[in-house]
Amino acid sequence: MSTEARSERASVRLSPRTVVLYAIGSLGTGGYATLPGLVLTYFLTDNLGVAALAAGLIVTAAKIWDVIIDPLIGAASDRQLARTGSRRGFMVTGALTLPLFFALTFAVPPSWGPAAGAVCVLLAFLATATSFSLFQVPYVALPAELTDGYDERTRLLGWRVVVLTAAILLFGAGGPALRNAGSDPVLGYLVMGIAAGLVIGVGMLIAARTAGPSTRSGPQDGVSGSPVPASPWRDQYLSGFRALRRSQPFRALLGTFLLQALATGTMLAGAQYVATWVLRSEDAVTFVFVALVAPALLATPAWTAIARRIGKERAFAIASALFTVAALTVTAAVWAPGAWIYGSVAVAGIAYAGLQSLPMAMLPDVISHDERTSGPGQAGTFTGIWTAGETVGFALGATAVSLTLAATGYISTVAGAVVEQPDAAITGIVLSFSILPAVLMAASLLALRHYRLRRHDIDVAAEPGA
Repeated sequence: MSTEARSERASVRLSPRTVVLYAIGSLGTGGYATLPGLVLTYFLTDNLGVAALAAGLIVTAAKIWDVIIDPLIGAASDRQLARTGSRRGFMVTGALTLPLFFALTFAVPPSWGPAAGAVCVLLAFLATATSFSLFQVPYVALPAELTDGYDERTRLLGWRVVVLTAAILLFGAGGPALRNAGSDPVLGYLVMGIAAGLVIGVGMLIAARTAGPSTRSGPQDGVSGSPVPASPWRDQYLSGFRALRRSQPFRALLGTFLLQALATGTMLAGAQYVATWVLRSEDAVTFVFVALVAPALLATPAWTAIARRIGKERAFAIASALFTVAALTVTAAVWAPGAWIYGSVAVAGIAYAGLQSLPMAMLPDVISHDERTSGPGQAGTFTGIWTAGETVGFALGATAVSLTLAATGYISTVAGAVVEQPDAAITGIVLSFSILPAVLMAASLLALRHYRLRRHDIDVAAEPGA
């Protein structure tokens, strides 16, 4: 793209329609990231009777599959953009297939036994992960192509996070509530899976409309309309590693985001256990999510305003530090569990809004920075690696919780059975919800110190002659 065209796109304000349609896609991303992370491990251990370690391995295996396919989907999405001027095809395919596979993940009855149930859940969740990646990788690439404006990207991703936090509330609170609406937990999980899958698919399908050529300011020079031959898988992976090697801002931002995904994934996987065994109510997970998301909904516009004033990277650091402190305070639940935990979660929710919107607004800046030296048409390569990194973080978060449960003697059970957990297991649950994510978040701040792109770097590049 010429500097004149880039400058024009940087100065044009995105239409409300584009912002709204793009933001609705977070119904899909929020639902997929929240509900399986919240209840899938618990579904395996406390409904199907699968051992905690095995349950963690199942979730991890599906996420490893994501890591394998995401770079391939990213490269294929770049080729589709070059050939057709749009990334829509992959997004629509993911949106149409995910509801079925998502429902099947929670359709396995306890009567099949732990071994058969574990295998069936693994296969269904692998298929669900594939459908989601077909949508998510090109979806994350779109902001870099919709606008070149530093603040406009913050606005676009800010509204996306408003919908994302609403989706977290919808799925994090509504999913378990729907599951528990009847007396039969097996039927409850099935109804939850069907309803959630349909909502996720519809959100993804709506967002796919922003990938049409009509939403862009025109084809990028040397990109759209030129057939690009498929390259061997090895070359597609190597292109991702080359992007990591040549882009220092990308390495710093990805490292930060991966550690934070691990931290939040750990808290997400532990939330249902905290509700059941620390707050002594399986339904308390609904209140945990209300405490997390309600402040986040209010805080997202504030983080956008702060980023405009002091820069995205500084606002991101403040949000990360606030989340660290909030997570640390939950440690006191080892000795004094109680409803005060909701207050700590609410503070974490304020920070969480920034942790979601700010790095996603910084990623398009990183991609634009790379375009100036390496040429356009590689956004999918970057987002394929990014999505794989995010997946690794969330997968290892669930694995960390499962390992903690296994190490502290957590007792798995089937639906309807009543057990009492040892004190060591309850302590492990609290620590996996507090100390572990706090340490990971603190480590992410060290990685963020190496991110050196600033507003000046992006705005000057968009000016004619830059």
